[in-house]
Amino acid sequence: MKRNTKINLLLLLAVAALAVLPLVLGLGDHKAEPFAGSDAEAETAITDIDPDYEPWFSPLYEPPSGEIESALFAVQAALGAGVLAYYFGLRRGRRQGADRALARSAASEDA
Repeated sequence: MKRNTKINLLLLLAVAALAVLPLVLGLGDHKAEPFAGSDAEAETAITDIDPDYEPWFSPLYEPPSGEIESALFAVQAALGAGVLAYYFGLRRGRRQGADRALARSAASEDA
């Protein structure tokens, strides 16, 4: 097995472990919403510290339900992943094209 394949498998196992371990170990079982987002956790912490706290501003758009909010977040994450994948693919393609052009020029000089 190639070295890169081993590294990829280890990284895949690490990601799977990060996803599964919190569920297996029961982390968050003592909470009403075990896997609530960090925004909800921060809001709870702030109201515990200072019950009279007033936010500085209000959101521009408040989704009507948590499901829509989750869907918008997923769309945002997918768009970001697509932009990053496009960028890295473009860089790799340009690098491969430059390598091929260099190899062709070296081959034509040798002939």
